[in-house]
Amino acid sequence: MKFQFICYSKCSTCTKAKKWLEANHIEFEERPIKDENPTVDELREWIPKSGYPIKRFFNTSGKIYRDLNLKDRLPQMTGEEQVKLLATDGMLVKRPILVGDDIVLVGFKEEEWKQIL
Repeated sequence: MKFQFICYSKCSTCTKAKKWLEANHIEFEERPIKDENPTVDELREWIPKSGYPIKRFFNTSGKIYRDLNLKDRLPQMTGEEQVKLLATDGMLVKRPILVGDDIVLVGFKEEEWKQIL
């Protein structure tokens, strides 16, 4: 199975994840998140498939997250409003994201990826 690897080239975590995928001979197609951010439909599919809460999809250490004061605003937003917000800018989305047929991993945690892949 070939995965979709959604990443940001200047992200050190993405670089580590990419090297790990290559070292473990896992086929993937790279997609730059800044140029091709996740769509509302993709996020609606990925969030339940991932098993993570929607908050895990937010890049909480990013400048846009801080500028928009999302730490305080997110709890008042509906899930649909959060998904639509995530789809507006790839830099709001935590990365990397690894998408397979029935797998969605968000952020690179080597032990988690090793267990699942």
